[in-house]
Order: sequence, then structure tokens, then C-alpha cells
Amino acid sequence: MITKLAWRNIWFKPLNTILSIILLTASVAIITVLVLLEKQFEEKFNSNIDGVDLVLGAQGSPLQLILSSVYQVDAPTGNISYDSAKVWMQHPFVKKAIPLAFGDNYRGFKILGTTPDYLEKYGATISQGRLFEKNFEVVVGAEIATKLKLKVGDTFFGSHGDAAEGEVHDHYDYTVVGITATTGKVIDNLILCTIPSVWQMHDTHVEEHEEHNDEEMHNPIHGEEGHVHEEGDEHYQHEHDPDEHNHEHGEELHPEDRRSVNEEGKEITAVLLQFRNKMGIVTWPRIIAQNTKMQAVSPAIEVNRLVSMFGIGINALRYLAYGIMLISGISIFIALFTTLKERKNEFALLRVNGAKRMQLLALVMIESLLLCMVGFIFGTVLGRVALMLISSSAEEDFKLSFNPYEFIWEKEGILFLLTILVGFLAALIPAVKAYYLNISKTLTHA
Repeated sequence: MITKLAWRNIWFKPLNTILSIILLTASVAIITVLVLLEKQFEEKFNSNIDGVDLVLGAQGSPLQLILSSVYQVDAPTGNISYDSAKVWMQHPFVKKAIPLAFGDNYRGFKILGTTPDYLEKYGATISQGRLFEKNFEVVVGAEIATKLKLKVGDTFFGSHGDAAEGEVHDHYDYTVVGITATTGKVIDNLILCTIPSVWQMHDTHVEEHEEHNDEEMHNPIHGEEGHVHEEGDEHYQHEHDPDEHNHEHGEELHPEDRRSVNEEGKEITAVLLQFRNKMGIVTWPRIIAQNTKMQAVSPAIEVNRLVSMFGIGINALRYLAYGIMLISGISIFIALFTTLKERKNEFALLRVNGAKRMQLLALVMIESLLLCMVGFIFGTVLGRVALMLISSSAEEDFKLSFNPYEFIWEKEGILFLLTILVGFLAALIPAVKAYYLNISKTLTHA
């Protein structure tokens, strides 16, 4: 009965009620988004660096090297000599070394040359098909297979670089031979192949580009103004060696016929290192920087630095949310206090009809707590809607998604209690005044 009456009373002045609910909703939504983002962000970043003590790569920004090599969300700092990298990869201190070679993408998803150890590192299993064995055979991450509707046996051409609109390498096609099970890690949004596939793809591309330039400079069938004569063009097509034509279109040199590529002089992008001896983690960054043109970076250090940089902004938003919650509490207090004078006669009549002092106190308290509970529910829903939008944007730009349906009971439980506390404090003075209301004096002046 009291709760029903309290619900009707809070809508006695709807504008005040709506303002209080909006303020509470905004504060709860901001805190909810921050709580979910902070937890999931740290989990995703920490889970992806498990088993990686150092990353060996080209000199440049250490953070950029980690973001590009471990999280696949930035451009690489450059390439390093495979011969030079192997010296460190084969060091007795190293337990496992996973080389990485970047180059192409398919519709915005990176094609990464690596070894089967990369799948093992992320705990990825093959849900369909098998592991890549030959050049230009690829294993597709679970998220990519779902989004692009790829299946085992499909073929596609890669585009140069990171941009989906890059130059298409149509001289070799990739064949899907396997699809990974979902891991919730970065590997879900990668296309994996052998490192020689990356070398062969770009070596052939460079050779064809150079041959094309040479033909333009030396071809005698070009006219004085550089235009191709129709007769000459027809003659060239008939006299051109068919084997060379097949070579240009990749028909003669099928991937199965070119499984081995000379490693001499080749380059890779980075190496993920795991050590037997932890002393290497401490000493190698300095030794490699002083003696090579490479750098060795600790993912743990860079991730902590990144989280600390984000932490400044997160704390600022959190303080803003608490400030809005405080303002909403003041708004509820003002609304209850100002309406108390108008409702004195109502409270007096309730007392005359048998209502006790504690019932009046409870009525005011319940009104405030109902406002806070409605604001908390709306804020929780709004926060998850906002996280869905953030996740959609992050997934498009960084291939990083967040789960809006996760509940962090401990922190969100504390947030609920904090919201209830705000309502309790806001209603405390108006409720006490209702408790000590003088019935006879109020009815005399009515």
C-alpha cells in the first residue's frame, strides 16, 4: 500500500521526477560502461600477451611494435632481416620463437605469415578442415569465417598492405583449408598462412612490376608518342611465349609446385619470444639495441604503460559520473523538500486516519529509493547499449569487440548500493521532518 502511494506521489511533479531520473541514469550508465570496458579491456590485452616475454622487431616506437605484432591494431615499425633474427631465435635462452610476416589483407582482415606455433600460443584449435601445409593455404579465424561467410575450399585474392582498397595481388590466390574455433583472442580476426607464402607473393609482384616497366621502356612496338599500335599489339599477343603468359597469371607456377622459397636475404616483420631463462627478458632489450638494428620490447611493460595512459581518462570520466550522481541526489533532495510543505495536509490526514509516524517516514524514503532504482535500471540498460555501439566501432576499426551482456556482480552490486545510499541520504531530512510533523498545528492552519 505504501509503495503504491509512493509511486503515485513521485509523479505528482513529473518534471522534477524526470530530471532526477535522467541525472541518475546518466551517471549509472557512464560508470557501467567504464566498469565493463576496464575489465574486458584488461582481460583481452593480458590474455593476448600470455607466453610472450619479448617481441623482436624493427627499431621505432616500442608501443607500436607491440600493438602491431601482438594485437594487430597498428602498422608495423618495419621489417627485419630473417637471417639476423634467426641468430636470436636459436639462442639457448629462447624456449620458443614465433616469426611473423605481414603484407596483405583480405577485405580489411590481415593475412599473417607464421608457423603452427602461433595457433598453439593462442590455444586455437581447428574446428573445420586442417592446418596450412603448403604455400597459399590459409587458416581463417572464426570471426572472419562468420562475417565473410568463408568455408573450407573457398579461394580469394589478397590486397596489398592494411587497407582493404589496396592493390589486389591477383597472380596467386589463397585457398581456405581450415577454420579455427572461437578463442576470444586476436587470432579470431586473422588469416594465417606460411611465411614463404608472403615472400613468394611479394617477390613475384616485384618481379612482374619490374618486367612491366622494362617492357614499356624497351618494347619496339611502341610508337614515337608512346602509344601502342593496333597491328603491333596483335603481333605481340600472337608471338608472346605462352609459358611466360601462364607464368604472369600464375597458371604455370601453381602454389603446390613452388612450396620452397630461398630464405637468403628475406625479411620478416617481428618475432614473438618466450624464454627459458628469465634473465633474457631483462638483458636482451639493451643488448639487442646496442648491437643490432632491431629492438626487443616487453609486452607487459608496454601494456601497463598503455593502461596507465587510459587510466587517466577513465578516472576523469568516473569522477564526472560520481559528480552527476551527487547532483542527482541533490535534485531528489530539493524535490522532496520543496514538496513537503505542499504535502503537510496530506500527511496530517494520513495520521488522523491511523497512519503511524514510521509509516510517513517510510513513505518519503520509498519515494526517493524508487527514483534511484528506476535510474539505476535505466542507467544499466543505457550503459550496455552504449557499450554495444563502442564495440561495433572498435570491431570495425581495431577488430576488438566487447561483450555488453556481461555482468560484473561485485562492482555493479557496489554501484547499486551507492545509488541506494544517494537516495537514502537525499530523503533523510525530508523524511525526518515528515516524522515529526505536528498534526494539530498543521490542521489548524489548513
